[in-house]
Amino acid sequence: MSSVVFTEHPTSDGHVIAEIKLDAERSLNALTLEMCEEILPRLDAWETDQRVVAILLDSAGDKAFCAGGDVVNLYKAITGEGDPSFPERFFETEYRLDYLLHTYSKPVICWGSGIVMGGGMGLLSASSHRVVTETSRLAMPEVTIGLYPDVGASWFLNRLPNGTGRFLAMTGSQINAPDAVHLGLADRCIASHHRDALLQQLTDASWGKGQDTDANGVVNRLMRELEQTSQPAFAELDAPVYQHTSLIRELTDHDSVEQIVEAIANVKSDNKWFNKAQTTLAHGSPVSIKLIDEQLTRARHMSLAEVFQFELALSVQCCRHREFPEGVRALLVDKDSQPAWTYPDVASVEQHFIDELLAAPWDKNPLADLH
Repeated sequence: MSSVVFTEHPTSDGHVIAEIKLDAERSLNALTLEMCEEILPRLDAWETDQRVVAILLDSAGDKAFCAGGDVVNLYKAITGEGDPSFPERFFETEYRLDYLLHTYSKPVICWGSGIVMGGGMGLLSASSHRVVTETSRLAMPEVTIGLYPDVGASWFLNRLPNGTGRFLAMTGSQINAPDAVHLGLADRCIASHHRDALLQQLTDASWGKGQDTDANGVVNRLMRELEQTSQPAFAELDAPVYQHTSLIRELTDHDSVEQIVEAIANVKSDNKWFNKAQTTLAHGSPVSIKLIDEQLTRARHMSLAEVFQFELALSVQCCRHREFPEGVRALLVDKDSQPAWTYPDVASVEQHFIDELLAAPWDKNPLADLH
């Protein structure tokens, strides 16, 4: 049975709203290789289909839009239980999907309600119209499993202001809807109970004569109206990232990653959100923390295509070293929460280890055709 449901909703004026629904509630709609392989050809077909005016990307259930990628199968492949070629195929296909969404010619409305992490952030960030709700919890928590924020995070985290991208990557901190919009990681705060209303309004809308219509304008108008009526749902939500903006800028304004880690650890705070950031950083992979600093520095001026090529090489290398599988084992397989990290702290991480991870594993990148 497929974990993705595709539906073509006819509009009142003869067009189609194409819906992609991630349908794997038990795994919080985590993105698998098979899901990516199903979605890619559908998007290709819909892009050239004159009837299709917009794409709605959403998910089954209320808990999560998408809680990440298929790390358990990655772990099996790395540790010899599965196909050794799986990691490269998985990451290449996932990144092709993200890149296609980033460069898609028609509006893609992503309904990012509930948990949106890792691979889910890749899909949300790549969509042209990014919706968050009062239940949204966005994060890139790869530091907890010995990986790094991928799926284009080298692109979107580098575009956040005042060191926020570095801070969120190193601490795996969760972001709610008001903060997501404030940071530019989402476009609209819409109450979760309006999801059906959004689809209804999309099918009721007047889309004109296909190419003569500004489809983005139609979507913007509908979403603007829903956002205005949704304001009460967000009235009680604070915005911890916004509230800590000046502190985050100060903490990330240092000359080395070791100094940044020390500065964050030394803050005395009774704020729960900030305390959780400190705890995650303290228990996260020292290799990941060092790698994140290098990643964001190196990718700062890369094009979008270069970002995905860079991340594919880095992700494949992470699957060939011990830090990532050990992090997955401790958090998701044995669930003992006792990872035996390669190094005891960030200051101990040797540069040659980071350089090995950042070296291209092949002569020609499988994503070399992206442009």
